[in-house]
Amino acid sequence: MSSTDRTSSPPVPVPFLTLFPSIMLPMFLGIMDQTIVATALPVIAASLGEVERIAWVVVAYLISTAIMAPVYGRLGDAFGRRKMMMVALGVAIAGSALCALANSMEMLILSRFAQGMGGGGLLSLSQALIGQSVPPRDRARYQGFLATVAVIASTVGPVVGGFLTQHFGWRSIFFLNIPLCLLAMVLVQRLPARLTPFEKFRFDFPGLVLLGIFISCLLVFVEGIRNPAETNWPVSLGFAASAVISVILLIWRERRASSPLLPLQLLKNPNIWRSDALAMMHGGLFVSLISFIPIYLSMVRGASTSEIGLLILPMTAGVGIGSTIVGQIVARTGRTTLFPSIGMMVVTLLILGMAFMAGWFSDIGFSAYLGLISIFMGSVMGVVQVTVQAEAGRLLGTAAASVQLARSLGAAMGTAIVGIVMFTGILATGTAISGDLLAILQGSDEALARLGSAAEAAIRANVAVAFHGVFLTMAIFAAISCALAWSIPRRRL
Repeated sequence: MSSTDRTSSPPVPVPFLTLFPSIMLPMFLGIMDQTIVATALPVIAASLGEVERIAWVVVAYLISTAIMAPVYGRLGDAFGRRKMMMVALGVAIAGSALCALANSMEMLILSRFAQGMGGGGLLSLSQALIGQSVPPRDRARYQGFLATVAVIASTVGPVVGGFLTQHFGWRSIFFLNIPLCLLAMVLVQRLPARLTPFEKFRFDFPGLVLLGIFISCLLVFVEGIRNPAETNWPVSLGFAASAVISVILLIWRERRASSPLLPLQLLKNPNIWRSDALAMMHGGLFVSLISFIPIYLSMVRGASTSEIGLLILPMTAGVGIGSTIVGQIVARTGRTTLFPSIGMMVVTLLILGMAFMAGWFSDIGFSAYLGLISIFMGSVMGVVQVTVQAEAGRLLGTAAASVQLARSLGAAMGTAIVGIVMFTGILATGTAISGDLLAILQGSDEALARLGSAAEAAIRANVAVAFHGVFLTMAIFAAISCALAWSIPRRRL
C-alpha cells in the first residue's frame, strides 16, 4: 500500500458523552433488527400466509446488510461518515415503515431488504466514526463498550420482539424503529462535520452488482444446505457455482477499477486480511454457539424455554465482559493481538473439553462453563477493529466495513457447517430426520408430547452423540482463529 493510502488526518477529539451515545444507538438498532423478528415469525406467517417463505424475512435483511456495509464504508471515506450515517438512518426509517405497512409476504421480504440497506451502514459507520474521533489506543476501550452493546442488542431483540408482538401486534416491532432512528439522527448531528475535502471518485457500480450476486448466492446456498436431508442439491450447487464465478469476476473488476468498492491493495495488507479472516472464523464460532447451544440445552438436557434463557445469560454477557477487560488493557499497554492469540487458545481447549465432558456438568455448571468460554472469546473483535483501523489510513470506513462483511459471511457459513455436522451426526445414529424431529429441534413441545418416554430418551441420547461432532467442529473454528491471531504481524498500537 502506498504511503498516501496509509496516511490519514489525526482524529478529531470528541467528548465521550457526545461520541458514545451517537454511535451506540445506531449500532444497537442495526444489530437488534437482525433478531427482533425471530419470535414474531410464527405470527407473521399466520397473518400474511406463505409460511414456506418466512425464513426470508430474516435472510433478506442479512443479505442486504452484508452488501451495504462496504458501500457505506466507501462512501463514508469519500463524502463524510457523519453524513452517510444520516443517510443510513433515513433509509432504515423508510424500510421500517414499509415493513410495518406490508400486506403480503413478498412485500415484507422486499421491505426487510430495504431496511437492511440502512442497517448495513449503521454497523460499519459506527466503527468508522470511532476511528476518526478517537486516538488508536483509546479505540480499544470503546470497542469493549460496543461489544457489550452488541451482545445486549442481540439478546434483547427476541425478547422485545416477543413482547411487542404479544401486546401490540407484529407491526409494532417495525414502528418502534422509527422514533429510535429519529433520536439517533439527533445524536449523530452532534458529531463534528468532516474537515477534509470530499474525495473525487466514480462509484464502482459493477463491483457492487458482483458483490451483491456473490453474497446473495452464498447466503442462499448456505441457508439451503443446513439440513442435508431436505437439500435440493442441484439448485444449491447452482448457487454455489454462481457465488464462485461472481467472486472471481469481482476480483477481476476490483483490480481494474479506478475507485474500487473493495480496494484489493488495502486487503493485501497482511494485518487487514488476517484480521478479517479472524473476524470471519470468530463470527462463525460465536453465532454457532448462540444458535446451537439452546438446541443442546433443550434436546439433551430437557431445559424449558425460560430455563434456556437464563442458562445462556453467562454466555451472552461473557463476551461483553471479556471485551471490556481487554479494551482497558490494550488502552493502557498498547499490546493488541497477544490477547486473542492466548484467548482463542484457551477457548479451543475449553470447547474440546466441552465435546468430551459436557455430560459431566450440572446445568448451572455448564452455564458457568459457557460464560468462561465467552469471556475469552471477548478478546477478539475489539482487537480486530483497532488493528484494521490502525492500518487503514484514509480508507478507515472501507476497512471497518470489511470486518463487518467478513464476520457476517463467517456467521452464515459457520452455522451452516455446524448444522450439517449436527444433522449428519443424528443420521449416523439411525434417527430419521422427520418432520417431528425437526419440530422438536425447533422447540415444539407438541411434537415432543407425541413421543413416548422411551422414544424421547432415545432421541435425546442420539442428539447428545451428534453434539460431540458439533462441539469438535466449533473447536476447529477456535483453533483456526487462534492460528490467525498469532499470525497477525502488528502486535502493538
